[in-house]
Amino acid sequence: MTEFLSLHEPLFRLTISATVLAVMVLWELAAPRRILRMSRWQRWPTNMALSALGTLLVRLALPLVAVATAIEAERQGLGLFNWAGAPTVLAIPLSMIMLDALVYAQHVIFHRLGLLWRLHRVHHADPDFDVTTGIRFHPVEILISMCIKILAVALLGAPVVAVILFEVLLNAAAMFNHSNVRLPVAVDRILRWLVVTPDMHRVHHSIHQDEHDMNFGFSLSIWDHLFGTYRAEPRDGHEAMQIGLAAFPAPVPAGLGWSLINPLSNAAGGRERRI
Repeated sequence: MTEFLSLHEPLFRLTISATVLAVMVLWELAAPRRILRMSRWQRWPTNMALSALGTLLVRLALPLVAVATAIEAERQGLGLFNWAGAPTVLAIPLSMIMLDALVYAQHVIFHRLGLLWRLHRVHHADPDFDVTTGIRFHPVEILISMCIKILAVALLGAPVVAVILFEVLLNAAAMFNHSNVRLPVAVDRILRWLVVTPDMHRVHHSIHQDEHDMNFGFSLSIWDHLFGTYRAEPRDGHEAMQIGLAAFPAPVPAGLGWSLINPLSNAAGGRERRI
């Protein structure tokens, strides 16, 4: 299985990503949670172009991505799980859980530090909230995130399968929890004890600072519950709440050029940040 996934990792990831994207788009059309403020065609080209540019930048700038790092660490016997001789059946789930915790911590840091917030605010500037918001990140943020992930994978000695599965699940979770879909209240209430649901993560995209500085989890919701960053509902309700950043009102954030150069702007994006 490891050899198969390693050889076909790009195709495997692309297939799963495209499938999840298609399913969520159809779900959004069939059972939308909110009425979107802007046309999809005003936002989707920018969101998808940012994702594509980020992927291209990572491939060009880094000789090793996370999966290749895991392969090399396994070959060289590097990292915690390789040094400890941990059985694969234990190393895989522990690696995935620890990498998810890292994503949570990284997300918090990107909100707290001024230079990193300048990059991350491009994600929050989306004036609407749907499946493509989950892939809308500045290319430089994507590059930095991959560098952090590579270091973590090397230090952990995470198994190749764990890294591939984590990458796939993280991407799928991001599209799911950013989707404009309606879940039954009872189902949402149960799910969010374990995973991040769209209603839970939508709070994080509120225009109010005290709300978008909460609910940082991407896959597992346990980190927000554990570290006191969980908020159940937006004060204005899901249908009426405003999405985005006050400093960057629609329709400007929908443009690709604006999104790429926005980190160079001195605008605070709705709040002051530490450097």
